[in-house]
Amino acid sequence: MAKAEHFIREAASGGARLMVLPEAFIGGYPKGVDFGVTVGSRSPEGRDLFRRYREAAIAVPGPETARLAELSTQLGVDVVVGVIERAGGTLYCTALFFTATDGLVAKHRKLLPTAAERYLWGQGDGSTMPAVQTEYAVLGAAICWENYLPLFRQSMYAKGIDIWCAPTVDDRDQWQSTMRHIALEGRCFVISANQYLTRADLPEDVHPVQGNSPDTILINGGSTIISPLGEILAAPARSGETVLLATLDLSDRDRSFLDFDPVGHYSRPDIFTLTVDETPR
Repeated sequence: MAKAEHFIREAASGGARLMVLPEAFIGGYPKGVDFGVTVGSRSPEGRDLFRRYREAAIAVPGPETARLAELSTQLGVDVVVGVIERAGGTLYCTALFFTATDGLVAKHRKLLPTAAERYLWGQGDGSTMPAVQTEYAVLGAAICWENYLPLFRQSMYAKGIDIWCAPTVDDRDQWQSTMRHIALEGRCFVISANQYLTRADLPEDVHPVQGNSPDTILINGGSTIISPLGEILAAPARSGETVLLATLDLSDRDRSFLDFDPVGHYSRPDIFTLTVDETPR
């Protein structure tokens, strides 16, 4: 929580109006930890580690969201931040939306956790797929590999997303191609925020498979900002924890529609139909 506040303040001091923080930035992404799970078996040690992980998650709303709302209002900024949300006995990988005027206004729960994430987190439903209207743009979020779900992308494009926020932990070079593709396909700005995490950032008694050397890099950053025509406005950051800043000319989105609109003149609703269930489940 303290680190999130630090970076929000640093970005605000640099003139940022909108800030995007990585996936699971509050609550933690347990990269390289298996929680004692094998097919058909769970260990007591893994259950106790999960207990600790669950205790580190936050309630939404709760004290942490109240503090973030206060900070957003105090600094006059909008914030999208990845958290681990605790609801009943289930954890969710969630993106929270805060505006300077209204505090916590929306949340998006990751629809489909990837691979081993599925034994840690529940699945979100269609009721938390918001398009958040701010004074300057419509914001939406897709978390990590949700960005590979074509129908989810199309449903969000249809909501008129101007700025696509992508909290992630994917540090591969291939991820950059995905972000540029979404910017081009959705004719929207893309802000991808990733963590830079080393072994030293984990508790001493937690042992990731990558090794126990303190300087072992577990997540190698790669945050980037991209225009609606796929131009890189802020290059992928991989030199440690940092704040990326870019100025978005929102009229670039209007310019980009000259030759492509995925939900308008370049769509074929006479052939294709997408049905989205946004009721709470």
